[in-house]
Amino acid sequence: MNAVLHILIRVAAITASLFITFLPAAAQYRIISYNVENFFDTQHDTLKNDYDFLHAGKYRWTYRRFSGKASQIAKVICHAGQWDIPLLVGLCEVENNACLDRLLRAMPNHPYRYIHYESPDERGIDVALLYDSLRFRPFGSRTVPVPLDNDYTRDILYVAGQLPEGDTLHLMVCHLPSMRGGQQATEWKRQRAKKTLRHLTDSILSCQSDAQIVVMGDMNSSPANDLQGLVNRMIDFTATDSTVVGTHKWQGVWTCLDQFYLSPSINQRSTVRIYAADFLLENDQKHLGRRPVRTFQGYRYNPHGYSDHLPVILDFR
Repeated sequence: MNAVLHILIRVAAITASLFITFLPAAAQYRIISYNVENFFDTQHDTLKNDYDFLHAGKYRWTYRRFSGKASQIAKVICHAGQWDIPLLVGLCEVENNACLDRLLRAMPNHPYRYIHYESPDERGIDVALLYDSLRFRPFGSRTVPVPLDNDYTRDILYVAGQLPEGDTLHLMVCHLPSMRGGQQATEWKRQRAKKTLRHLTDSILSCQSDAQIVVMGDMNSSPANDLQGLVNRMIDFTATDSTVVGTHKWQGVWTCLDQFYLSPSINQRSTVRIYAADFLLENDQKHLGRRPVRTFQGYRYNPHGYSDHLPVILDFR
């Protein structure tokens, strides 16, 4: 077992009794998984292919557009939280800390902090985790690289932390390799990433069989029960709009790319649904039905757009 992971799991056991506040036993928590689609700032990151999202790039990316994107993402998070802000928000396609700092400024009255590491992705898009610092206390985090020989992809973000009643929650935020180049030709990359995930979750479950594990993110494939000991909740999901049958629509076809895998200890007391709020959808003139409202349709900028993905919500007690 990885030595760092072993230490984190031992710390979880030791600190379980140190972070306890007086909350109702049936307190409900909400986690959101959301691919925010190309959340870039306006500055060039050295050695990253972010040129399309510079002022002179294809998308004519300006600070005003960047700030607008941050405000739109903040709106989704706040609306999805309904009466309370989500406990945790896993984000995909975030360029760097500057993007996350701007996002937090768009939610000035919320106690969010974030965990983010730079990854070797060639475009510079990473995963990140927002957490409510009043209700969740992270005590360890690290990146888990996905070995792809001579290719590169996003690292998996692993975070372990305490819920208010003292329970430990293990979180993995993922953005698996894309299907660019063809689904079959790139499948080995996603299988390599899932093998890495399986090694990580197996290590945790071997130390604590009833561990609370949440794996979330953009899996870039249809839902499958392919992480031993965990259940993919998106195989049987619900949506707030009955016409929405996935989180991403491409050439008229919905696919549930954004997923939650849960360990049995948390799965049995949870519900999962796609957040298909009306303001996140527009009429699909070409393929009929509806589709997510994107920031760009081709190169046409929409200041009222959000992402080409819909968020997924996990509620648990």
